[in-house]
Amino acid sequence: MLGLGGHEFLPDGRSRGFNEDYLRATTAGVVWPGFGGEKRRGVVAAAHAAGINFFDATIDAEKEALGRNLAEAPPPREVFVQTRPEGMVYTNNPDDPLNRRMLDPVLLRDEVRRIHGLLRRPRVDFLNFGFMGPAVEHDPDYLAKIARNVRLLKDEGLIRFACADTFSGEWLYERQIGTGAFDGIFINFNLADDAPARRILPLAADRGLSVHCRETFIKGDLFRMGEEAGVTDRAALARAALRWVLANPEVTAVVVGADDAAQLECAVAAALQPELTGEDRDLLDRVRATRAFGECQAGKRKAFGPYTA
Repeated sequence: MLGLGGHEFLPDGRSRGFNEDYLRATTAGVVWPGFGGEKRRGVVAAAHAAGINFFDATIDAEKEALGRNLAEAPPPREVFVQTRPEGMVYTNNPDDPLNRRMLDPVLLRDEVRRIHGLLRRPRVDFLNFGFMGPAVEHDPDYLAKIARNVRLLKDEGLIRFACADTFSGEWLYERQIGTGAFDGIFINFNLADDAPARRILPLAADRGLSVHCRETFIKGDLFRMGEEAGVTDRAALARAALRWVLANPEVTAVVVGADDAAQLECAVAAALQPELTGEDRDLLDRVRATRAFGECQAGKRKAFGPYTA
């Protein structure tokens, strides 16, 4: 029920790479220096000790670090790695704003094989297809072409599962799920970003898809909301927020970020006792009452609504 995200962090809590030079960090072939060092090895060791068997990695620096760290300290059990093709997903590539590179089976196959090398693994367990609304509106056959490429990658043994992903709203998640090409979804879901609970999570679960959730701590904004509410115990707030996500029966796994082993162990403690306590509810109610929470929730609900060109 708990997965370890690949992000490593700057002293101010922001993720490394993305917040240092976004375009460079998200360019295929750029392995940012310093990833996978001693502190990160401690986080991976804590994951092994806790029984975590699900790992997510985003940029190439995270992929390379995860592959190296798993080779240095082989996991004591089978693990599953989720990742995405670099420079093809979301809108992080100005040269490919309509996610067309993912439609080319040769380019996509070559990218997956390149990822194998970074991860030091013979296949990708979960490959995320994170395309955006404009891609589908521009090409009526986009979803069918993606489904074709998923089949090709599976038939060739290059990936095990395909994961639907987007930031364009629930309408696109619905259409991704409707293709029948995907085995899971990766989605923002947290106390402020709760819209998926109404339709998307039940739909995915009904179709037999695994549901992987991210941004439990709202990219760190949760703790700033906590400060506004006078909450001084950040670890208790983190546990409450994680338990809130885990309380949703459709959720398969929550991917959490951890700067050090102690942070991951805090998340593990919450997952081992996932029932919301009275203290948890009180903390979350105090956060909900803040101005920062209201503004954040309003923005996220607007963003998750129907896409309009």
